[in-house]
Amino acid sequence: MGFSKANEQRKRVLTAIGNMRHQLGLVLGSARAARESAEIELARLKLEQQIVRVGIDKADEDADLAEAMRHPLMTGVRDQLKATQAAFHADAATVPARLHELVGRLAPGPAGRAWTEWLGRAGTGTLTVPPLWRIGSSTMDSAGPFPVAVPLLDESHLAITSAPRSRAGVEALIEGLLLRVLSSMEPGAVRIHLWDVGQLTAVLPNLYPLSRTSAVTIYDPTRLEDLLDELAGHIRRIHAQTMQAGHTSLRSLRETLGQRTEPWRIAVLFGNGENFSPEAMRELRRIAGGAVAAGISLIVVDLPTILGGGVENIRLLDETHAVTSMTGSALVVDLDPPIPPTEVSGAAARLAEALITRQGGPRTFDDLLPTELGQESSAVELRAPVGFYEGDPVEVVIGDGTPHALIGGPSGSGKTNFLYAMIGSLAARYPPSELALYLLDFKEGVSFAGLAPGRRDKSWLPHARLIGVNVNTDREFGLALLRFLADELRRRSAAAKEHEVTDLAGLRRQDPDGKWPRIVAVIDEFQYLFAGRDTVTNTATALLEDIARRGRAQGIHLVLASQDIAGIDAFWGKPAVFEQCTLRIAMPKARRVLAETNNAAFTAPKWHAVLNHDSGVAHGNQLAHVPDASSREIFMALQQKLWNLYADDHQRPRLFDGSVSPLLDQAAEYATLSPEGHPRALLGQAIDVSDAACAMELSPAPGRNLAVLGTAIAEALSIMDAAARSLARQYHPDDVEFLVCCLVDRCAPVVDQLVENLHADGHQVVRLTEDDLREKMVKLAEEPAEHSRILLLYGVDGALPALEAKQPGEFKSGLDHFRTVLKLGPSRKVHTLGWWRSTARLKDTLGFGGTDDIGVWAALDVQGSELSAFAAGQVVHWSPRPGRALFFDRTSHVVPEVMIPFDRPEF
Repeated sequence: MGFSKANEQRKRVLTAIGNMRHQLGLVLGSARAARESAEIELARLKLEQQIVRVGIDKADEDADLAEAMRHPLMTGVRDQLKATQAAFHADAATVPARLHELVGRLAPGPAGRAWTEWLGRAGTGTLTVPPLWRIGSSTMDSAGPFPVAVPLLDESHLAITSAPRSRAGVEALIEGLLLRVLSSMEPGAVRIHLWDVGQLTAVLPNLYPLSRTSAVTIYDPTRLEDLLDELAGHIRRIHAQTMQAGHTSLRSLRETLGQRTEPWRIAVLFGNGENFSPEAMRELRRIAGGAVAAGISLIVVDLPTILGGGVENIRLLDETHAVTSMTGSALVVDLDPPIPPTEVSGAAARLAEALITRQGGPRTFDDLLPTELGQESSAVELRAPVGFYEGDPVEVVIGDGTPHALIGGPSGSGKTNFLYAMIGSLAARYPPSELALYLLDFKEGVSFAGLAPGRRDKSWLPHARLIGVNVNTDREFGLALLRFLADELRRRSAAAKEHEVTDLAGLRRQDPDGKWPRIVAVIDEFQYLFAGRDTVTNTATALLEDIARRGRAQGIHLVLASQDIAGIDAFWGKPAVFEQCTLRIAMPKARRVLAETNNAAFTAPKWHAVLNHDSGVAHGNQLAHVPDASSREIFMALQQKLWNLYADDHQRPRLFDGSVSPLLDQAAEYATLSPEGHPRALLGQAIDVSDAACAMELSPAPGRNLAVLGTAIAEALSIMDAAARSLARQYHPDDVEFLVCCLVDRCAPVVDQLVENLHADGHQVVRLTEDDLREKMVKLAEEPAEHSRILLLYGVDGALPALEAKQPGEFKSGLDHFRTVLKLGPSRKVHTLGWWRSTARLKDTLGFGGTDDIGVWAALDVQGSELSAFAAGQVVHWSPRPGRALFFDRTSHVVPEVMIPFDRPEF
């Protein structure tokens, strides 16, 4: 049984081995057949090579070939080769015609025709660029010549390798290409950069007539980095511009917009086979990789590097022949004959004249303005031309990329004119709903005053919300503007958070009905904000830093201008502000506005400005001629149009003129006063963005009395007068009694006039003499009040001797009763408004009871060190200045604020 089982297993094994041998036989047989077939195919290919090498028609004359072709396995080899040859010749015969048609279509006009047909004529092309540019011709066997062209603008770079003694041929080749480009495009559309490591001058000298324009720029042979930095800067700037617009190349952006936004650039670099630093070669390769997308093409000659991006190669065999990567190494290109040097020079001169003619001479302010006013949206950014460079507009861009601007220029350099050009160009493009302007001029002048309504011209710039002039001594007004911007920043940030967005564009999409214009705050001579080592400087620095950092996202932008180096020095040590001002504008001879190594402002001609959107780095320079914009009749013509268009829907701007004292009768709050609520005594104008008054409320709370401090008679009388007149408007005649005592003889006429005015309004007025005071104080301290009483005391310190005297048998003096009136009077509807000519006399009046009974004071010619006791013990930074007072109300102020007493023209 076991033997039978083992026998069966043996049979199965033998059967399997037999099957395997059979399969191996089949595989080996197939392999032998495949090898034999391959050997036959190889033999046929070798025979084809031998026949081609000898020649198909001469193969029969070779005995060995004839015998091989008679072999049965080689039958048909020669016939197949003859058929292929015939097909090739038939196709090759059509190549010249097809290439002529192709080059004629892709290299139209000067790009492909003979130079005699176009040399020296200015082109008209603005958007479309010929894909190919002719360099010569070639011949394919007997099929006839055909044109050879290479790609360049928006397509490729060129790498040229010279042959010995072929420099003239290389220059002729490049001159021909450049002239074809310049004659195909409109004047100014192409700019050429020339650099030769071995030539201090004479780099393509026949093109030098163009060097007096922007069409040709020649670089120092020892400063390759200057050219590389400039090209790298253009690439970065254009890349940012195209990426922000949602495009990957300048060509794509140009095709979408339907207009040219940047000139094309061709950089020609003669390397002469020399070795360069590894850093320079790496930078050149980086530039080549991104240049074509930025509208920049490189033509490099004998440079020891392999360029990135698309590159076509031309290798000269001698002065007139070359091979190219376009045609392959088997075809020799006959380069087009050189254009005679005199013809090249003459053509360059005519092209230069065409460029100058196209510029049309000096441009005017009207050329900055759009055809239709107010058609642009500021959701993404603000963009407007401010000048021209060789006929092309040069724009200021304010947005997320360049959120804030720094402008510098010495006196007479055109800084004010530039500001007007920028303001006018922006206002013409964006309606007031898209752009809000806050304009502040610290220097002694009225640069922006014309933008507010005046006596002769009632129009104003509708975009302006605030205009401040002559504020060189009112640094607090600049601080008030910064506080306003900080508050607006917080408001917008809260709205953005509510709508779950991060920038102004998103907020406007989510809240289309909200009013979210971009805000531009222009502060001329901003360095005055940092003029002192005090609270104003510290607070201004903190606010500026916050606005500079966070303002960009919420559409709040700063334009800071200064005419001397001190203004720029104010930023050293404040990098949070300085570094955010990525837009730099330098007027001629301006210092330290641009980067330290950028000296473009020193060579800028008059009425020009150097614009730089790259933090002042040299590659970002744009020179612009700024037309006259600040002459009154020029700007007023635009302002009148804007006023007619928008004034009905927008309020006039708030005008703050530090050289003019306000009038009480013209104060907005004075006009609205009426006998309702707690009366408020208006004391002066607040230095604030809003047209507000400094006031004290006459509530029944303790300390609601006013002390005017100082010897400045005009200001003291003004404050007292404004307080009395404003209170009179808030009481019905029978509801108040004014008790008036004047203890300064020279002030009597003014006080008499006030009393007369109060009588005319129907109010009860009681005149008190010095002798009446003691008795009146006793009654005020003891008698119940039937109605409100306002005690107006002029020169209180003059009455102290009489008040201090005691009558025989009395325990209290008149001064004691006066102190009682100050302490308890407000709760009994008795409020004292008094003028003390010194703080010491006020302290004597109050005695040991402290200063709480004077809750409100206005200090005039009193030093801050004397006021600490009346300001809760805090250090008071105050140096008296004419026409200003320091105002403090214990119930509403943390620190005192500066106010402007109302003017009294009749005094």
